[in-house]
Amino acid sequence: MNDPLPVGASPRLPEPRLVSYTHWMYALHALAAFIGIVSSAAVALQFVFGIPSIIAIIMNYVKAGEVRGTWLETHFAWQRRTFWFALLWVSIVFVLSLPLFLILIGFLTFGIGVLLIGFWVIYRVARGWLRLRDAQPIA
Repeated sequence: MNDPLPVGASPRLPEPRLVSYTHWMYALHALAAFIGIVSSAAVALQFVFGIPSIIAIIMNYVKAGEVRGTWLETHFAWQRRTFWFALLWVSIVFVLSLPLFLILIGFLTFGIGVLLIGFWVIYRVARGWLRLRDAQPIA
């Protein structure tokens, strides 16, 4: 999918407007997580189903071509993976907990699973945004 750079080549520098754009995407993801913390929604659920994160992931796909070959490309990929893996894991936790809801244990397993995914989401958003602030790619 992503061709590696030739040996000795350095990635081109991104335009400042794209750096700002990436900050906005992180801000939207952080807003979704924050809403999950301060409301009755869980962080992971707000992250994958909340309007701010959905806007951010759409923004990501709209500008993905413009950051190709820059260090921002790693941040775009990081955000996409965070969003889609969070959605995948929330779905898996739900499906695994579904039969356990009948004996009430599912509420506990689902809650713990969503809580752990929420911590992972917060970590990924914070780590990525800090690397962006330092103008560094993220592995």
